[in-house]
Amino acid sequence: MNKAELVEAVAEKAELSKRDAEAAVDAVLEVIEAAVVKGEEVKLSGFGIFSKKARAAREGTNPSNQKKIKIPASNTVAFKVSKAFKEKLN
Repeated sequence: MNKAELVEAVAEKAELSKRDAEAAVDAVLEVIEAAVVKGEEVKLSGFGIFSKKARAAREGTNPSNQKKIKIPASNTVAFKVSKAFKEKLN
């Protein structure tokens, strides 16, 4: 499912216009993004937790020439699925 399909599904489920659904989806994504960038966890009950995760610097291999390269430390987004959501998958 891509963003356009998500917006369409939200519009149908919530009985909103596509424009209103797109605004709602965009707002939710922006709020989650801003919170995670600040280092806050976003806990959505029954869905999961979005959080900021630090990756340590490490050594890697360039696949084109097999030379060792240094990969700098960076931050990424982690998502932990809730128990209820995980149970629905199985």
